[in-house]
Amino acid sequence: MPKFRILAIDDEAAIRESLRMTLEYAGYEFVSAATGQEGLTLVEREAPDLVLLDIKMPGMDGMEVLNRLHSMNEALPVVMISGHGTGALAAEAIKKGAVDFLDKPFESTDRLLVTLTNALEQHRLRDENRSLKKAVEVRHQMIGQSGTLKQVMAAISRAAPTNATVLIQGESGVGKELVARTIHRNSLRSRERFVQVNCAAIPEELIESELFGHEKGSFTGATEKQIGKFEQADRGTIFLDEVGDMSAKTQAKVLRVLQEGEVERLGSARTIKVDVRVIAATNKNLEEEIEKGHFREDLYFRLAVIPIHVPPLRERQGDIALLVRHYMESFSRENNTRPKRITQAALEALQRYRWKGNIRELRNTVERMIIMTAGDTIDLADLPSVVQSPASASGAGLAAVSLASKFAPADNDATKPGTLREFKENAERAFLVGKLRENGWNISKTAEVIGTPRSNLYKKLEQYQISQENDG
Repeated sequence: MPKFRILAIDDEAAIRESLRMTLEYAGYEFVSAATGQEGLTLVEREAPDLVLLDIKMPGMDGMEVLNRLHSMNEALPVVMISGHGTGALAAEAIKKGAVDFLDKPFESTDRLLVTLTNALEQHRLRDENRSLKKAVEVRHQMIGQSGTLKQVMAAISRAAPTNATVLIQGESGVGKELVARTIHRNSLRSRERFVQVNCAAIPEELIESELFGHEKGSFTGATEKQIGKFEQADRGTIFLDEVGDMSAKTQAKVLRVLQEGEVERLGSARTIKVDVRVIAATNKNLEEEIEKGHFREDLYFRLAVIPIHVPPLRERQGDIALLVRHYMESFSRENNTRPKRITQAALEALQRYRWKGNIRELRNTVERMIIMTAGDTIDLADLPSVVQSPASASGAGLAAVSLASKFAPADNDATKPGTLREFKENAERAFLVGKLRENGWNISKTAEVIGTPRSNLYKKLEQYQISQENDG
């Protein structure tokens, strides 16, 4: 394990020698300087992990050195030391960026070593936090230069600095979460929490408890008090994904939060004020859902103060090559493998494919290629068969039509589809049955292949009364 390097800047030789003996005995690497200027030169050359800095020195004093150190490296931890310490002096040093203040001569070696240990640990945690934040930003950055994506980015830049609610609409897998996170990251609330809730993934009987919290004993199984997502997001942002799947009862309560800025836990009569920015997303057409009576019109208008439509990947073909290379680099880092290259033929096939599952499907395909391709080059033959040529995709389409004809009523049947909607429903049912058969009736795998949330697939199975037992 490498030693931490400590730089002591002090004009007293006896202090420097005392520090050297103490710190080297404790396992640190020690360097020292007698003047502020010499210390600054050593920082540039030696790159210490921490600086012990005397305040009172001839020439350049410690406060000026502290300012210069922070202009050189703002993250470098500095502990000030002084034989003329006062509370006011210590407060000024801390205000200017020092992490701690010690009096000399050092009456306790333990106090010195504990101070250094704490300062280095805080520095490590800050570095780790910065690294994690950077990794999250890279993972959730929006990749592309197409005109349609630029329109989305322009809408984000206008929406982000405000507190207005945002409704993000688009097909499954287009990156609605990325849009929400980008808005939060560029907002005035960026230092506060971003709380995500997938409304389609939470059972109906639990979603109110998840969103608004509950008191102990408020219902069977409520053995402990629970803080709801809206309270957790106080002063920050809550992202309501798949908001179109909320029940009418939950919609009414969300509307109250937007109107009144307050929540009420289940089992409690007390209201709690919350300051939350709401960003919602859905792959449904909410205007059609309103006509069907499935979604509240007043809630829709509250949510859609700033509507943002995220285009499907088929309308961003110029971005596919950038996305592929981004994911290739990302997965190579994550899996600790050598970066692979991709041939032009393979890249062109990926660009031709329609990507019904949008960016999510593309991302999964690239990850599979990175893992499963044995060599250093991904070629056409390494792509999934359905992606390799447009003909294979057309074949899949013909298969769906064939299945549709199987389930369609006979010409002389009075129930033969008479509307476009009825025909679409028959075709969708046939497509789902075909895909389920291809994947051995594995619901999770089928949902991934067709690019839809598993909860959505379950709803379709129930709607069309599809089951393996009925498949004949």
